[in-house]
Order: sequence, then C-alpha cells, then structure tokens
Amino acid sequence: MAKTARATVLVVDDEAEICDLVSYNLGREGYRVVQEHDGEAGLNRVFKSAPDLLILDLLLPKMSGLEVLGAIRGEPRTRGLPVLVLTARGTEMDKLVGFERGADDYLTKPFSPKELVARVQAILRRTRGEQAAGPLKIGPFQFDNERHRVLLHNRELDLTPTEYRLLEYLLQKPGRVFSREQLLDKVWGLGYFGETRTVDVHVRRLRAKLGRDAALIRTVTGVGYAAELSAK
Repeated sequence: MAKTARATVLVVDDEAEICDLVSYNLGREGYRVVQEHDGEAGLNRVFKSAPDLLILDLLLPKMSGLEVLGAIRGEPRTRGLPVLVLTARGTEMDKLVGFERGADDYLTKPFSPKELVARVQAILRRTRGEQAAGPLKIGPFQFDNERHRVLLHNRELDLTPTEYRLLEYLLQKPGRVFSREQLLDKVWGLGYFGETRTVDVHVRRLRAKLGRDAALIRTVTGVGYAAELSAK
C-alpha cells in the first residue's frame, strides 16, 4: 500500500516496456501513473498539469531529458517539481550532470523495481509529507513549507525540492556537523541507495544559489557539512 495516497507520477520514456514496468510496479503501490514517450510531449504534460513526481529518461526523441529538466527548473510554476532521472546513462559524469541540472535523484537502467518504488516513496515522503503549520524563520532565512518557498534576506531562492530540504535540515541545528551518510539518510530518505558524492553536488549547487552568503554552509574536511548562521 502506498505511503502517499493517489500521488500522480508522470513517466517520460521512449521505451514502452520501461513505461509499462514502472506503471505496473507503482500502480501496485497505489500511485496514479501517466506516460509520455518523447521529451516535448512530456514537458507539455508537465506545464499543462504538473504531477507530484516526474520520472524522466535522458535519451528522448524531440527534446532531450536534460532540456526538459532545464525547462522545468526555469519555469517558476514547476521549478519545485521533484524529478527522478531514470536512464541507461550511468557514468559518474552523467550522474553529476543530471544533479547539476536539478535532478533530485538518479537511477540507472537496468533497475530493480523494488528500489524504484523505494526511491519514489522517499522522494514523495520528503516533498509532500512534512509541512510546518506556518512560516519558519531561522536566522536570515524564512521558510514557507506550504508554498515551498525560502527567502534569504528577503530574496527568494530558486531551489529544487532536495536543495530546499537539505538547507532546511542543516539549519535545524546550526553549528552541528553532519556526515554525508547522515545527510543521505535524513534528507534523501531512510534506506537511500545513492552515493555520498550526491551530497557534494547538491551542496555545491546550494552554495552557488546562496551567492555572497555561501559561507553559511561550512565544509568540515573528512567529515561533512554544517550550517553557520554567524558566517559573514
């Protein structure tokens, strides 16, 4: 039984067999799954009626998955859409590029249906299941979980769902150092199958978006990361 009732998942993949496999396994867990088979159609579907989660191949006809991802992250209405990349391109560089473009998670083909379901559940749990009753102010940051917005010195930050959750988690205990493994467990979800390098990529993206306040996230060599609200 699905942890998130009737969440809608859009699968964009030009391989019908993959779409059907994903649809079958997620459907068994109670998710509503819709399909598109090229990048252009997938993007149009997102803009017309955004799903709760997008599962996106990179090698697509008409419009590549990276182009689709860039368009989604560049549009205010959809920039917060969780995206799981599901692709045969599995080199470390491919993964880094995917995360740099704004993917929340990355799974390579061939894949375990059980792992796919676990990752979908983890993504939806962290993006839909934890909402504060109202705006939360932490130092110079103000979080609005209901609208999924965060302001820094009254400037709105353009964050992906995972970047948002990572920043919020680090700021919950300023000064505390979290290892990469702890962050994977708490931010990406219990039992996450990913690599610790994933954390480094997201921290780098997050710092870039903090701009002159990038020092608010401190690297502790050989250990992990900490938020420092007193940083200048």
